[in-house]
Formats: sequence, C-alpha cells, structure tokens
Amino acid sequence: MQYVKLGQTNIEVSRMCFGGLIIGPLQVNLNKEDGAKVILSALERGVNFIDTAELYGTYSHIREALKHWNKDVVISTKCYAYTREGAIQSVEKARKELDRDVLDIFMMHEQETALTLRGHRDAYEYYLEAKAKGIIRAVGVSTHNVEVVNVAANMDGIDVIHPLVNKSGIGIGDGTIQEMLEAVEKAYNAGKGIYSMKPLGGGNLLSSYEDSMKFVLDLPFVHSVAIGMQSVDEVKMNISVFNGEPVEESVKRNLSARRRSLHIDYWCEGCGTCVERCKQNALSIVDNKARVNSDKCTLCSYCAGVCPVFAIKVQ
Repeated sequence: MQYVKLGQTNIEVSRMCFGGLIIGPLQVNLNKEDGAKVILSALERGVNFIDTAELYGTYSHIREALKHWNKDVVISTKCYAYTREGAIQSVEKARKELDRDVLDIFMMHEQETALTLRGHRDAYEYYLEAKAKGIIRAVGVSTHNVEVVNVAANMDGIDVIHPLVNKSGIGIGDGTIQEMLEAVEKAYNAGKGIYSMKPLGGGNLLSSYEDSMKFVLDLPFVHSVAIGMQSVDEVKMNISVFNGEPVEESVKRNLSARRRSLHIDYWCEGCGTCVERCKQNALSIVDNKARVNSDKCTLCSYCAGVCPVFAIKVQ
C-alpha cells in the first residue's frame, strides 16, 4: 500500500481510504463486532485511513476495531452543524465515541454552495479554534459540487477537501466531471489535501469496475480515494486493485453477482421528506409512495436518515 502526505498537512494516509458509510445503520447495518472485523481486515492489509461521519452511525464500529489495533490510524469525520454550539457538541461526540482526544480531520459535511459555506461560518470558526488548541489536526469540507471545491480551494482555513469524483460524473450536483477535475486540480495546487469519494458512483459503475478504479487512481491530484466496503472479500478485491495486484478468482466469484440498490418498504407513507433530502433528484412520489430512479441514485443513504418511518434502506 502506498502512503502520501495529505496536502500541506502533516498527516500521512494510505492511498486507499476505508469508507465507513456502508457498514452502518444507513446501509447493511452490521453490528459493531462484525463491522469492526471488516475494518480490521483493511487495517491488516495496510490501510491507515478511515472516513466516517456523525450521520453514518459507525463510531462504535471504528472504536471496536481500534481496540484490536496498535498502530496509528487517521480518522476523518464530519457533521452538519452550522452553529458554534452544534459544532462543539459534534466534536465532543466524536471524541467521546471514537475514544480519541485529538480528531485528525473534522469536516463540514455535504456543502452545496458558497452560500452554504457562509451559513456554516460559526461552526467553521469553532473548528479553527479547536485546531489552534490541538483538538483537531485539520479542518475540511466534503461536497458533491464543483462550486464548493472552487471556493474551498481559496479558503486559508480549509486543509482538506473531500469531493465526489468518478469517471462518469455520477452524483455531481452542479457540473460535469471535467469541471470537477479542473476544480480539484486547482485545490490540489493550492496545497489542499484531496481524498475523493464514490469512485463507483454509488454502485452504478460496478459493471465497469476496473476502468472506474483506474480512472481515479490515475489522477495525479487526488491523494487518497475513499471507497465503501461491507465485507472482507470487498476489502481484498479493492486492496489488490490499489496495489496493482491480480484479484483472487474466489473473491471475484463471490462478488460478481452482488449489486446494491435502494429499497423502499411497503409501509412508506409518501410524505416526501426523502424527496426533499435527495440532492440527486433520484426520488419522487408516485401513487403516494416514494420511488427511486436508479440511474440517478448514488446510494448515499441520506434519504434513509430522514425517513420518519424507517422505510428506506440500501441492500
């Protein structure tokens, strides 16, 4: 496994980042012990970088894994807080539930525009204070949007940017993949640490897995790539690809027939909350039930997080 410095931070990370969303309650909902086993399988193969978020509900899985690991691990987390008080609560929640005095990277989650960033100013200023006090090592922003990458590239306080990058541009909210790449390269040249997300477009690019992974791994201005994994076999396959090694045939066979999708249960009440939450416009209400357009869905699961009757899941 290759390791790189994340921009101008002093944080060294593996080229592969373990994406913590999939193992949690918004998707396959592994218990903390089983989730920890998947995480440990990645750590044992050289991964030292984990991406999570308050929303994902995976702090307990990560903490459980780290009980059985004695080497340094870099954890990046994020939240939606926009007030100082909310930011303090989220930072303290992460410190407590991850059992870490110092958080490596703390990010403003899923920022949409320059206006959104301004709306989070109070929280952002707290993160900078926390960094000055040594509570946070690096401050960052995650986004699906080109505009935010361009704005964050010019923000002195932003150390790390977590943008959506895949070969087809699936999930980009406001532009093309070429525009996103230009923005990411600009941020990289400005000294920002870049670790990308959704190289497989939420599962939509699984049919072109090798080409999709080659696309992101060949980008010289992306330090690390976060990819979600829910099983040891998925870890093995992705590690092999990142290391430029052949994938075991048994692993290929086990994974070849698997494809995740968004499932909406029969008790959906058609309230429309999920439709309002979906930034990809992948959901609609038809005959008083939510329906998904799988061509647009990136399997981010954020709709599941707002469903009042827990009718949505990724499976």
